[in-house]
Amino acid sequence: MSAKSNDTPPPLPAPLAVPVADSHTHLDMQSGTVEEALEKAAKAGVTTVVQVGCDIDGSRWAAETAARHGNVHAAVALHPNEAPRIVHGDPAEGASRRRAEARPAGGDAALDEALAEIDRLAGLDQVRAVGETGLDHFRTGPEGVAAQERSFRAHIEIAKRHGKALVIHDRDAHADVLRILAEEGAPERTVFHCYSGDAEMARICADAGYFMSFAGNVTFKNAQPLRDALAVAPLELVLVETDAPFLTPAPYRGRPNAPYLVPVTVRAMAAVRGIDEDAMSEAIASNTARAFDY
Repeated sequence: MSAKSNDTPPPLPAPLAVPVADSHTHLDMQSGTVEEALEKAAKAGVTTVVQVGCDIDGSRWAAETAARHGNVHAAVALHPNEAPRIVHGDPAEGASRRRAEARPAGGDAALDEALAEIDRLAGLDQVRAVGETGLDHFRTGPEGVAAQERSFRAHIEIAKRHGKALVIHDRDAHADVLRILAEEGAPERTVFHCYSGDAEMARICADAGYFMSFAGNVTFKNAQPLRDALAVAPLELVLVETDAPFLTPAPYRGRPNAPYLVPVTVRAMAAVRGIDEDAMSEAIASNTARAFDY
């Protein structure tokens, strides 16, 4: 497949009969307008989206977009990889995934200032969650651990104080994420975005009442551990997401993702659970509304 064809959006799937929500998307990183994305998603039976910020600019954009659209809910945060860059001025990679320049080192005071803005945004009515926050041991090395952990703990406190859901980014950091949640005391509603653990971790999350949101990678051939986790996760704790424009589900892997492709993942999830897609959709719709309190 050529690079040009990789850029071609996948076709619109058959719509879901029971509407669902995309619990984690990045509309600001997708082509086209917000209105076009929402209209196309609605045609597929995806009638609600959670727009997630990864830095100050993205979080402000999420809040502003949710204020303009009743079917968009915002989540605001500093991505785990954003915190060390603010403190140390590391070259941008990951986080907003939009800018490539290095930032001037700002130290702890700069991180405190950024967290204060997230705190302000988290108090807005249209902001339903604090996230994506957490830990990322894949993109950030040992030198960034302290800043990531400090930022993560601050986000947990912000979410609890405002009564908002907490959206977790956990990459190669399962034990540390679970440890910090236990140490700080997790918010009443905690969502593991793009769930990446195995079945054993799913049981731990279930015991703690954490929601597990599955993305398009649950359809990948090499993702049997994710499917095993989905098989044992309590149905009342399961969500679906795109993380668009990333993690496009098979058979469209490598092409741009968008909320309208949620039905592809929902149908794969229903097959793993051995239930029909309407039952899967009903559970997801109910769970997402409960997780994000809308």
